[in-house]
This record gives sequence, C-alpha cells and structure tokens, in this order.
Amino acid sequence: MSFLTKATIAASFVFALVSAARGQAPVQTSTQATALPPDNDFYAVRQLAAAGDAQAQFALANHYFYGVGVPQDYRQALLWYSKSANQGFAPAENLLGYMYQHKFGVPRDYKRALAYYRSAAKQGYALGEYNLGGMFEDGVGVKRDYRQALDWYRKAADQNLSQAEKQVGYFYQCGYGVKRDFAQAHTWYLRAAGHGNSDAENQLGYFSEEGWGQPKNYDEALFWYYKGAEHGSDTAKENIGYMFQNGRGVQTDYAKAMYWFVEAAAHGNSDAENQLGWMHQHGQGVEPDDAKAVTWYRMSADQGNRRGIDNLYAFEEVLEDRGTGLWEAANSQVTDAAIARAQRWARIQDLKARIAGLEGDAQNQDDLAYGLKHMGKGKNGKNDAIGKLMNAIGSVPAVKNHMEAAKYREEAARLREELAQIESENQATASVPVP
Repeated sequence: MSFLTKATIAASFVFALVSAARGQAPVQTSTQATALPPDNDFYAVRQLAAAGDAQAQFALANHYFYGVGVPQDYRQALLWYSKSANQGFAPAENLLGYMYQHKFGVPRDYKRALAYYRSAAKQGYALGEYNLGGMFEDGVGVKRDYRQALDWYRKAADQNLSQAEKQVGYFYQCGYGVKRDFAQAHTWYLRAAGHGNSDAENQLGYFSEEGWGQPKNYDEALFWYYKGAEHGSDTAKENIGYMFQNGRGVQTDYAKAMYWFVEAAAHGNSDAENQLGWMHQHGQGVEPDDAKAVTWYRMSADQGNRRGIDNLYAFEEVLEDRGTGLWEAANSQVTDAAIARAQRWARIQDLKARIAGLEGDAQNQDDLAYGLKHMGKGKNGKNDAIGKLMNAIGSVPAVKNHMEAAKYREEAARLREELAQIESENQATASVPVP
C-alpha cells in the first residue's frame, strides 16, 4: 500500500505540453499569432511557422519533439521552440525549461531551465508556474524553499491546473511550508480529482483507507482507488491489489490482488513488484516459486524500493539457510508473461532516457564546436585579423566535436529502432480481464 510522495515534474507534464493545461486556454503573447489549421497539419503549420507565427512555431516544434507525422528530431524541436520562445510565447518557454532541466536533447542546465520556467510563469502560464514550484520544492537549480514552491503551485491551481491542485493538497498533507491540515489537503485533492487528476484520486482513497482527518471507510477508499486506476494511476492499482491481498474492507482474493499488482508493475510500480515477490515467495494464490520471487524483488530493488531491497536480502538468507545452491538456482532466468511485460516497460524507459541523453550530448558537442569556430568574433559581431586567425585555429578541434556529435546521434538512431520494436511488442501484449 502506498501513496504519492512527491511531485514528478517530468512525468506530470510532458504529455500536457502538446496542448494547453486542462481547463486553461493557451497563453498567446505573439502579436503575429493566428489560428492554427483545425487538423494541425504538419505542412500547413510549417508554412505559418516559417512566416513567423509564434504559436505555429510551437506547434511545429511539438511535431518534431514527439515525432508526430515526422521522425523525432530534437534539433529541429529546439530550433522552433527557441524561435517561439524568443517571441515571448510562454508554452515554448516552459517546454525549453523542461528540456534543459531533464537533458532532453540538450545539455542539462538547471539555470536555463529555471529562467525559462520563470519567464513563462511571470506571464501567468499555469504549467510554467507549476514547474517553477517544482524547482523550489526539490531544490533544483535553486535553494529549496517550500513557501515559494507553494506560492507558485497556488498560482497554477488558481487556473484549475489539476497537477498544481493536487500538489497544494500534498503540501497541506505533509506540512510543507504550511501547517499540516488534513481537511485542507482533502479539499484540494477533491478539487484536483474533479479535474480528473488520478494522483489526487489515489490520495483520496488513501485518506479514506487510513482514516486521515475522517473515519476509516474502505468502500470509499476502493471507490477512489478504482477511479484513480481507471485514469491511469499505477499507485492506485497497487493499492487495490493490497486491499484484496490483505482483506481490507473486502474478502481476501489473491487472484484479484495479483491482477492489480501485475497491472501496476507493468508501468514500473516498485511497490507492486515487491508485493508480487512476496506472493510468489509465500505462495499466495500461486505455487511458491523462488525464481519468480527473486526476480520481482530484484526489479523492485533496482528502482531503489526499500522494501524490495530488504526482502531480497532476507530471502537470500532464507534460501542459503534452507540448502546449498538454492540461492543460485533462484537467480535463474524465468519465463513469465507478467515479468516480461514489466521488463519491457523498464527497458522502454531506459531507452528513452538514453536517447534523450545522447541527443543532449550531441547538442553539447555542436555547441562547443560553434564556440570554437566563432571564438574570434568581436563584440560588434565582426572579425579582425587576430579574430580570423583564432577562428581558423578553433575550426580544427571543432571538427572533432562535430564527429563526436555525429557518433552520439548515430547511437541514438540505433536505440530508436530498438525502442520502436519493443514498443510494438508491448502494444501487442493485451492485459487479461479482471478476475
């Protein structure tokens, strides 16, 4: 059983960036902006973007960033986001902040990320306010400051941004920058849940299950967990599994528990992976299977889950005490559809991170090459004789930087092919019906 422990900046807004935040109209700051084609056609958008329209430039960058209608190309995405941001278009500024914060096709640069988020936030753009709050909450690129984080979250919440409403609730739940107040937390979670936020729905379920600020109510807890699960919360799925595993408000049902744990683990939930290890170790609804138990525990432990780490070590001791060679045998490769599904998810996330990192390294090499080739240019933008000599000297190592950039992009292209294959396999694997 678990509840959301903190804001997850990248995951919480990367998909929302394609359009405006829920319940929030796009911020339009360019005087040249016009309505986009209804079908967001790539070629029509490109024509508007080339004419200097900031919103079209942002939309075109989205095509390249997400690989919609064209091959994914972070360099083109960076180019068009930058053109849009240079006109003060807040959604583009916010996206650039994300790219620099998470080394997404560019070198990691927290100061730049902070500056872009702040610029978008100062225009009242809710996602910029939310992400700026996240920087202050986590102390990334700036000194940790819960009060400032809460202030920015509130500004975004005032625009009905559900992620921000949920985070304000979490601050009241934990007493971050404000006195702990379960009633206020509950109110904010209800508000976020009203806007479809699955994390808030999970939190409401946890409040009902644990009796935080209210009497325990398992029926209400399950109601909220099911809503959260329906809207994609793997934490809510894990919590449903826990209730069936332990008979909390329902009859113990190991088949249902395992189903929900498998569904949560398929999206990387380390608590669910740990619970699956426990069920296979102790034979809850299945025949005991040492190898499957070890595999699930290890997957949980690999994500840093404390329970998974402890259970893996404890089970190792159990097996070694039970007999020679049992621990080694339990580390053998297993054939299991649920495990393979969870491993594919982990591999997909790893590949995406590696591709983004390689593209960031390539961009860094290109930036270094550009600096070397133009190191002789004066303040007025012109080259004198000495400057021309410096540029000539700088061009020699710049070639090496460009070659390194090409190598990084070649490896990224190879990984994209592998990613496409695994994603195709994952889509072909349908989940089983609820028992």
